Amino acid sequence: MKLEHKHLIVRAEVNNCPKKGDLHIVLNWMNHLIKLIDMKLLQGPTISYVDQKGNRGTTCMALIETSHIVLHIWDEFEPGLFQLDLYSCKDVDINIVINNLQESFDIKKLEYKFLDRLNNLTLVEQS
Repeated sequence: MKLEHKHLIVRAEVNNCPKKGDLHIVLNWMNHLIKLIDMKLLQGPTISYVDQKGNRGTTCMALIETSHIVLHIWDEFEPGLFQLDLYSCKDVDINIVINNLQESFDIKKLEYKFLDRLNNLTLVEQS
């Protein structure tokens, strides 16, 4: 296997934002995403909710083979705010990730950067 060292960073405002009681939705989404992008789960996903005014929301993370996926959600805002970080040593189709976010959470606004960390943090693509 050729190591890729790709890093996807996403900021998304979503209309269908999971709340405190929806942790199972986020866990299911993370597990489904890992399968969709054909990654091997090593540990997790683990999830936690922070109930602090001004910083209220969910963090979910999974270790995938030589990589990671972390999703931070702030649910106090309308629309909700997602910050997704996906690092992979294997090739990743970012359209699968973005389409899955759209289908699951109804993206209102999306920005992302896709970096090649093997080659001096070269920008591969951005929105």
